Amino acid sequence: MSKPYPTLSQRGEQSLVEQLAQWSLANGLIMYPPNFQSYQANVAPVTLYPTPFPRDQFDKGISISKQYNSLYANIIIEKNWLLTIIKNLSKFDSDFTGKLYESYLKSTEIGIVQPVSLGLFRSDYMLDLDSNCIKQVEFNTVSVSFGGLSSKISELHKFLNDIGMYTDGATAKYYKDEELAVSKSCQELAKGLYEGVSYYNRTHGADDTVVLFVVQPNERNAFDQRAVEYSLLSQYGVRSKRVELPEVLKKVSIKGKDRRLYIDDEDGGDEVSVVYYRSGYGPQEYVEFPEAWDCRTQLETSLAIKCPSLLVQLSGAKKVQQLLTNDEIFSKFTSEAGKENESLKSTFVKIYPLDDSEEGLVGKKLAFEKPEFFVLKPQREGGGNNIYKEDIPKFLKDLNEEEWQGYILMELINPPIFKESVIFRNGELIKEGIISELGIFSCLLFNEATGDVIVNECCDHLLRSKTSSSNEGGVAAGFGCVDSLYLY
Repeated sequence: MSKPYPTLSQRGEQSLVEQLAQWSLANGLIMYPPNFQSYQANVAPVTLYPTPFPRDQFDKGISISKQYNSLYANIIIEKNWLLTIIKNLSKFDSDFTGKLYESYLKSTEIGIVQPVSLGLFRSDYMLDLDSNCIKQVEFNTVSVSFGGLSSKISELHKFLNDIGMYTDGATAKYYKDEELAVSKSCQELAKGLYEGVSYYNRTHGADDTVVLFVVQPNERNAFDQRAVEYSLLSQYGVRSKRVELPEVLKKVSIKGKDRRLYIDDEDGGDEVSVVYYRSGYGPQEYVEFPEAWDCRTQLETSLAIKCPSLLVQLSGAKKVQQLLTNDEIFSKFTSEAGKENESLKSTFVKIYPLDDSEEGLVGKKLAFEKPEFFVLKPQREGGGNNIYKEDIPKFLKDLNEEEWQGYILMELINPPIFKESVIFRNGELIKEGIISELGIFSCLLFNEATGDVIVNECCDHLLRSKTSSSNEGGVAAGFGCVDSLYLY
């Protein structure tokens, strides 16, 4: 059993908030506010206390991360199967999945000269009270965020515990050191990028290459990205350059028969070994800047290692997640049956297609007869895209039925609600109770053509929480906050 939340006096809570705010500002646990100037920053939305989580389920999430990497590597290597799925999905999600698919086809016509890809992934889970097991929410293959701030929030909660803030200012610690999970995700993700740089330099006779961070214009979550960038430099001496996705064609060039990529700026040209996307995961980015599609193709056809490649990004489609819950399809991409496969499968919830297959017809029926047990998901990342419960029937009725095939119907997970937790956001204390989502980061460096795996590692964890009344959970989208774990 977990111990109860700390009980603080009003004065103790005020003291904790002051310490929290100043530590966060001093240590970069921050985000830009809307309509910011470059010198303005706010404390990122955070919880006052770490959130209880069973240690065995946390350990399980860590232990299966490399298996998930292998599963998705096998899907990408089995390119024809994936492309058949994506081609069909493109008909029903033409403005995004379709455009990604077109960009991939265009890139293959020009020539994809770098078969090695880097994935910095994040598999997200909720603890399900019905089974007392973690259940997968989604597997993210592009622009996974909060690896930088995850390290900082766990350090913040450790600091508050160390100075007695959870015992109303007494010197005693409320939590034992081993009960607080301090994430090393920032350093581990930086290490993952370094593995890509190191492989490129060894293989292509290069030296002093840079990582190209491809970011959104007016990026509010820049400090999360910068934390990884600075860690990459301090740990490995690898420099990074940043470019906004719509500006790529103006800022980069491809040179030589081997199509090496260079970033051109006031300092001269630097060879790029790894292209790291912290953008490009949603259609709105391309609606505002249609030239961004040409930018993707330009980068995809360069010698630099992409994190992720277009094919790797497409493997993260919700449709692929749905298909993997089918035992026959799942076994196609796992080497042999056994406890490891059962561990992966135990994290699945039921996901239905909304097509004319036998399973799809069941899904359609459930969407209208029992919508309160489901969430409807499009092929999107970043928060704010899903349709929940009783809103599902009306949403579907407003679409042409053929368009339903662009969505999946996913069984809702039943997570614990922590009513005693408090969120600090924009100077306010929010006391509505929270539910939490565990993210496990991982790194996969592999050859898409041969299937050779060069690096397969877990890169630690993230905990995000949101008010229990909120359906959506994206921190950058304004729905949630960053949190840390108290393991029991």
